[in-house]
Amino acid sequence: MSRSSQTQVAVLGALSVEPMTAYALREAIRDVLGHFWSESFGQIYPTLQALEEAGHVQRRGGTRARSSVFVITDSGTARLIELLNEPVQENPPRNGLLLRLFFGRVLGRERCRELLRGARDAAEAQRAEYEQLLARLTAEEGDTPDFPYIRMTILAGIHHSRAAAAWAGECLETLQDP
Repeated sequence: MSRSSQTQVAVLGALSVEPMTAYALREAIRDVLGHFWSESFGQIYPTLQALEEAGHVQRRGGTRARSSVFVITDSGTARLIELLNEPVQENPPRNGLLLRLFFGRVLGRERCRELLRGARDAAEAQRAEYEQLLARLTAEEGDTPDFPYIRMTILAGIHHSRAAAAWAGECLETLQDP
């Protein structure tokens, strides 16, 4: 799936939840999907325009993207389903921490330990954030049809952050003074 197709998934998916302005759409992608998906704001507006031209979304009220409310159409829902059924495209990993650790002999043991402690602390903080988010959304939206799917994405974040913290802890043990 191309980058533009993935942007279409983010835009159409967000609009399938509720109609919104382009600005609200941008905020929703950042604040809601941002836990597991980042989207360039520079891609959202052109994608929205292309989806409108293709008849997949309709503009209601206003003449500017920021003031208009966009609504997904039946063809937009069909396009979203088509895109969601395409194979998942994995992006090549780019992990600055792992790059530094790979060359850790040059960087030095103590600096690598600092990086690992930072990674562990960040993972633990992220896990706590995901757990709070899950508790809040369970109370607020636990009975909505979308909640089981939202819950799955939050659980992925919880498990990933737990694993990242455990990995960093194990690596810190590896780097203990001989």
